Amino acid sequence: MHEVSMPPTPIFPAPPNPVALILGSEQVFPVRRIFCVGRNYAAHAAEMGNEVDREAPFYFTKSAHALCPSGSTIPYPPGTQDCHYEMEFVVAIGAPAFQVSKGEAMASVWGYGCGIDLTRRDLQSAAKDKRRPWDLGKDFENAAILAPLIPAADFGAVGAQRITLNLNGKPVQDAALSDMVWSVSEIIAHLSGFYHLRPGDLIYTGTPAGVGPVQPGDILSGAIDGLPPIEVTIGAAEQT
Repeated sequence: MHEVSMPPTPIFPAPPNPVALILGSEQVFPVRRIFCVGRNYAAHAAEMGNEVDREAPFYFTKSAHALCPSGSTIPYPPGTQDCHYEMEFVVAIGAPAFQVSKGEAMASVWGYGCGIDLTRRDLQSAAKDKRRPWDLGKDFENAAILAPLIPAADFGAVGAQRITLNLNGKPVQDAALSDMVWSVSEIIAHLSGFYHLRPGDLIYTGTPAGVGPVQPGDILSGAIDGLPPIEVTIGAAEQT
């Protein structure tokens, strides 16, 4: 007789897999990984006292469990006194891409969305000073805010679409996607040389100039021409 092997039993309930909403659909986009491009707008690099590396883009990552849907009210992040907003154009990967060329890269794109990258700037700066990784500054709960996605065909070609962010109704970021140092196709082609990009991967493509701090009670509202808008409210810090 053959023994029937039973599937292993988790020692605690597995957390739900993160998903992104899709505009006008009951389907969702399962999120696998989050890649973020650093210093992809020259004016933002300059305001942070940095120069753009025009030889190649560079990246940091966030856990998929850092994902937060637009419309949420989130607690002010723990461990920081200087949390910053960064409005971003987000690319959703829908087909495998590995070592693809710039000309092949766009075939891997499923769609696009508005995103906000929250950064614990004081922790990031301390890590930079000590030449340490940025994880504490970039990868934390609710640090990757995302509006509903739309298919790439509904958005059209990525060009000079306007990207903006308001803080409590006041404009703080305003640029065009054409201001990006590295285009979407260049980013995908380069990143695919280091990772097997798969459906469910998200790429936050960098932020324009105008980043700054948030405080409890602030409301961030952003937009990119042709995409569903994004909004998040910063609540009070969690109490122990």
